[in-house]
Formats: sequence, C-alpha cells, structure tokens
Amino acid sequence: MDAFLVLEDGRVFPGKSFGAESESSGEVVFNTAMTGYQEILTDPSYSGQIVVMTFPLIGNYGVTPEDNESRGVWPEGFVVREYSDLFSNWRGRQDLALYLREYGVSGITGVDTRALTRHIRSVGAMRGIVSTSTDTDMLIERVRSSPEMEGRDLVHEVTIPERYGWKHPSPAPFGIPEEQTPPVEVPEDEPPLPAGLLRVAVMDYGVKQNILRRLVDVGGEVTVFPADTPADEVIAIDPHGVVFSNGPGDPAALPGIVEQAGVLARCVPSFGICLGHQILGQVFGYRTFKLKFGHHGANHPVRRLETGRVEITSQNHGFAVDLDSGGSGLLETHINLNDGTNEGFRHTEYPVFAVQYHPEASPGPRDAAYLFREFVRAMGEHRDRQHPDCAGDGEVTDAPA
Repeated sequence: MDAFLVLEDGRVFPGKSFGAESESSGEVVFNTAMTGYQEILTDPSYSGQIVVMTFPLIGNYGVTPEDNESRGVWPEGFVVREYSDLFSNWRGRQDLALYLREYGVSGITGVDTRALTRHIRSVGAMRGIVSTSTDTDMLIERVRSSPEMEGRDLVHEVTIPERYGWKHPSPAPFGIPEEQTPPVEVPEDEPPLPAGLLRVAVMDYGVKQNILRRLVDVGGEVTVFPADTPADEVIAIDPHGVVFSNGPGDPAALPGIVEQAGVLARCVPSFGICLGHQILGQVFGYRTFKLKFGHHGANHPVRRLETGRVEITSQNHGFAVDLDSGGSGLLETHINLNDGTNEGFRHTEYPVFAVQYHPEASPGPRDAAYLFREFVRAMGEHRDRQHPDCAGDGEVTDAPA
C-alpha cells in the first residue's frame, strides 16, 4: 500500500507501508547505527518520535525477543530505505513487519532516507506524520497541529507503575548457562571492585534493560523505582547509590522529578545517564537546550578530558546541558567532538557524575563500560559515609517487572 511521510514544512516523502497500517505523528529524527534496529525500537527514549534509519537495508536479521530493551516498542513510526521481508539469523524468531504490527507501529519503506536525512540536518528536527492517506494538504495540517517536543513530559508515559527488583546479569556467551556467566574483567590499571553486593536504586524515566544488566554485572543489587517516587521512599531502602536513567521528552518539563533528584543526589553517590544527565544538570542550576537535530546513533566520538582518550559512543538525545548557563559545582569531563556540546560532568563536592551518552550501549561500542565500574567504586568508597538524614531500613520488596 502506498504511504507518505509528510513534514511540517510541507516536504513529502513517498514510500510503501509495512508494519501496522495506522497514521502516526511525532518528531522526525535519524539514527546512524548500522545494526540494532530492535534495540532502538524498544528504547523508551524514542517515545514521541518517528525514527529514520540511515543504513539502507533494515530487517535482514529479523527480531529476537532476548534483544528487547524494554516491555514495548516506543517510536510513533519507523522509516527505512529498503525493508527486507526475508531474514537470516539463527536467533531470529519473526520478521520486523509482523513485530511492528503487533505493537501497532507504522512503518514506511522505499523512502529516500539520504535526502530526508540531509534535509533534517539542514533545516533541523521537525514534526512529521506517516500515513497511507493521499491527501497531503490534510496531512500537513494535521502534523502542524501535533504537539512539539519542547515542553513535552513523556517520562510519565513510559515509566513503570510500581517498583521491582532486577537480578539478571548480561547474558553469557551463546551456549553457556546464565549461572556460568564469566565475572567482570577489570583492566590491570584500574583499582579492584569493592567486595559484596551494593544496593542500587534506579529511577525509571524510561530505563533500558541493559543498564540494569550492567549494574548487576558489577555487583549491584538493583531496585527500580517509578519516576515519581518521593525521595524518602527511595532512601527507605538505604541505597548505596542511585542511577538516574535515560528517557524521552523535554528535561525542562520535569520540575517535580528534578526536585526529588536533588534530594537523592545530595544523599548518596549518583550516576546520571542521558535524560538522567540532564536532570542532574538542572539539580545544580544549569539549563538545558534543544539541539538542532539531536544525536542518535552508535558512532559518536566523545573526548574524555581527564585522559584525552576518544571514546566511540552510542547516543540518543535531542537536548543538552549548557554548562555556561549559570549553575554551580559541576566540572566538565567529556565533550562531543562533532559539535562541542557537553557529554559528561562530575560534581566538585558530592559523589555525583553523569554522561549524556549510553555507556551500556546496546546497540553500540563498549568503550564507556568503565563508567559502571567507576560508579560501583564510588558506592564502595562512600558505603559508610551516607548523611544521617539519608539512612533507611535497607529492606527491599520485589515486585514483578
């Protein structure tokens, strides 16, 4: 069936429908990763967006349930140059079109994604609509009346309803039982990891499951909390550290979450990832701003200022923290080598640090896996130094995911 992607500036991209035959609108963004479309589709940070894959062939290795990053598929639409309805993968269980139909997500193939990407890079991210309707004038009106990303709170659409415990490590190499997963290897030039389990509270703003797996890998006893959980309820389990997760939408639209995050960050060691990075930036008085077309892909170069080393990173964000906006206490640790925006910071007084990119990758390189080890060491170092007002009872009640 014929389908169209229509942008708010009136540009029309024709193609063919695959996936669910539904009309959907959202902010159009492009992702430069060559693989990992399933992990991208199940990343809650893409809620409210239409994802364009720049790699020309998508669907050729099918879909594998074990590769899901969350409980659902979150983009409003999925745009590709060429969809492969045949897949070859011994782990694959179904084709991508059926997968999209199951979750009600519209797809469009046959689009000139190179021209579309160049247009977004030139003009900037904008709203779009995917539809099988041929009335493009009507579609332009609809997309212009759809909500803009700035000012949108999407965290409350993706967060969990109640807390739960997570105990699953990263999967073992194929053919090895999970209980025989090899221990985490620590490079010789790094200090050893602290002994014993450390209680980690994860604030779910749209958390990817690979973040939870990585925390278990390095000795974390993980409890995941809904985004709106009051700080005193998190403190009640007496956590050794808190992770502020990735998530969708405009970070400036979350004042209540920022307030509670400020209480937690001043109590225990804290680690922010993506949206969590932006929330912690606001905690200490810095503003966020919208990027022209965002960073979405698995090949973004970031310089670690402490060592000068360049890391290739996985990224998915449309907003950034402005460290020149009048806050205090944060020291820049990482910068993006493409546009010079901030990619990481740490606090000069509190054991708080954050990165704008995704150290858990999935998909993407593992250059930044060391950050999970740094977080565990910070928790171990401050294990007995929690502020007296931050102590809880240490009890955790598991709830189903």
